[in-house]
Amino acid sequence: MVEKSKKQSYNILQIKMEKEEAEAVKIQSVNDDSFKAYGRVFPEFDAASLVEAMQEMEAPADAVVYYPSIEKLENLPVAKDVKNSFFGELDMQIGYCNGTNNKLNAVEYHRCSEIGVASSDLILLLGKQQDVGEDFSYDSSLIEAFLVPKGTVYEMYATTLHYAPCSVDGKPFRNVVILPKGTNVELTEERGTQPEDKLLTAKNKWLIAHEEAGIEGAFIGIKGENITI
Repeated sequence: MVEKSKKQSYNILQIKMEKEEAEAVKIQSVNDDSFKAYGRVFPEFDAASLVEAMQEMEAPADAVVYYPSIEKLENLPVAKDVKNSFFGELDMQIGYCNGTNNKLNAVEYHRCSEIGVASSDLILLLGKQQDVGEDFSYDSSLIEAFLVPKGTVYEMYATTLHYAPCSVDGKPFRNVVILPKGTNVELTEERGTQPEDKLLTAKNKWLIAHEEAGIEGAFIGIKGENITI
């Protein structure tokens, strides 16, 4: 009788482990073909100076910080190459998003591509704007995860839903964020009357949040699990 009970407990545990494994988010590589639906990588672009400078930037162990524009990064010689090659000589800004995170929490998009430089290993949680409903809801089960190795220069297209990266092995991540000048700074005008305007939380930033994230003033539209890595 005891042996049967032990076997039954083992079977229940095994089923639970198999279920959790099946529900786990598959982490792909940013170098896989599957990433091409969301962006592309630039293996020949030398961003070593940006990666080196980023090691001095704040990277909290218990939070995420984002700064749209950092003068020290924008004054590096490589900034001219970034401006000319990635933005066709348009004014741009170089900032960063650093810290420790393991959840989706929200998705955002811009009216332009975003260039990133992984200054540590990190994981991107990505979706497609085309999958956002007419009511601006989004099913989190559609999210895909991509590992970005340290030193990778990558582009996320304008239609790619994204938010703060996730940590690898619980360590703080460091990520350079490059966008057209003025993006992600505080709004200076009243919101318009278009339905999508309720998603606008900063200049050139439309955001859909998960209720669990508790982002003040954000539109709550993510349905399903708040994806955790």
